[in-house]
Amino acid sequence: MTSDRALRASIAAATGLAIAFGPVTGVAVADPVVAADTAFDRSVGLQGVQNARDVGGYRTADGRLVRTGLVYRTGQLNNATPADLVVLGERGIRVVDDLRTGYERAIAKDRVPAGAVENWNDVIGQAPPQVLATALTGGADLYRAFVTAPGANAAFASVLRDIIETGGGVLYHCTAGKDRTGWATAVLLTLLGVDRATVTEDYLLSNQYRNAAPDDPLNGVQSGWLDAAFDQVNQTYGGFDAYARDGLGLTGADLAALRAKMLA
Repeated sequence: MTSDRALRASIAAATGLAIAFGPVTGVAVADPVVAADTAFDRSVGLQGVQNARDVGGYRTADGRLVRTGLVYRTGQLNNATPADLVVLGERGIRVVDDLRTGYERAIAKDRVPAGAVENWNDVIGQAPPQVLATALTGGADLYRAFVTAPGANAAFASVLRDIIETGGGVLYHCTAGKDRTGWATAVLLTLLGVDRATVTEDYLLSNQYRNAAPDDPLNGVQSGWLDAAFDQVNQTYGGFDAYARDGLGLTGADLAALRAKMLA
């Protein structure tokens, strides 16, 4: 076994323990969260799924509203209860996009609502081993890899295309629902025209939904990590518009369709 393969094996073992025994110390259902610009309560209220919330309810910079009831973000669905699956079905979930690695999927298989199709969009499975080691703990290097790792752009673009094309609700998730899922949400809201401060505010809600202190890298998130991803976008592509076009492969028609579906 090469040193690279040995490192990946040790990372997989550590990740498996973290997933199996649960990196999360908080409860699955948080108190209702009210964003600064709206009274919309985005909590889905699931019992066995962490960090589950509606992505909508925010105002864009030009005053439009991101529609609710269309896109949801969560942690992994392996512990979803039968009641949780009923709730997701009632919310019209038709596509579940799983952003985890193959190893994470193998040891914590999703439970999906009836009638939903599950797609696998591995974000960091091809990233360097040192990045894989931070899959559950965050960090600036992990967030930069969301922009640069082989396969990452294709994974995030697949989620966006599912949102555009699905005649119903789309749910995307990783393991904790805070890092890969957090960047996917930041990208979506930014493409819709939500300002950066609000995007960051939404991102940091994971600390509340997961009962995490801001300096807890295992359970929480930090604004500096999100800043690192946006900085990498600027370094690699020269700006967010170019990232959407050249990195994610979104055309003007794609963006128009996304905004037509998601904005009121």
